[in-house]
Amino acid sequence: MISFHLARADNGVIGVDGRLPWHLPADLKRFKAQTLGRAMVMGRKTFDSFPAPLPGRRHIVLTRDPHWFAPGAEVAHSPAEALALAGDDVAVIGGAEVFALFTPDRIELTEVHAAPEGDAVVPAFTGWREVAREDHPGAEGRPAYSFVTLVAPLLRPDRHSA
Repeated sequence: MISFHLARADNGVIGVDGRLPWHLPADLKRFKAQTLGRAMVMGRKTFDSFPAPLPGRRHIVLTRDPHWFAPGAEVAHSPAEALALAGDDVAVIGGAEVFALFTPDRIELTEVHAAPEGDAVVPAFTGWREVAREDHPGAEGRPAYSFVTLVAPLLRPDRHSA
């Protein structure tokens, strides 16, 4: 099973200068709960944005650089190689270029109800079935947000095309 895990603003922004353009503690807690004990596939910039590898998770880093290495990272040079390393259950966590390389079965999305400036953008997930939604109001200077679970349409011939 391939799942995406991301927070996306209403304007499609997912990042700016290698970081999130918002701070939503509940989103970080949800991300941790959904990825703990799993293999995560990410790009090098996403891995580099962490202060250290996240505990309790495998970090499979997709990079074009044949010489790149970092403690705590397993290196893959193609989507197929990343999936082979990950096994049957993989959480794809970004960035935008990496999301474009995979076809997930499920998307765990935090919709951030704001339109921040950013340099990493992911298009809307059209054609997906929403199976869960939990809305949260803005508070303490933070934007409103919604936790949304999307699943692939029943008939999708291009599944796992990576």
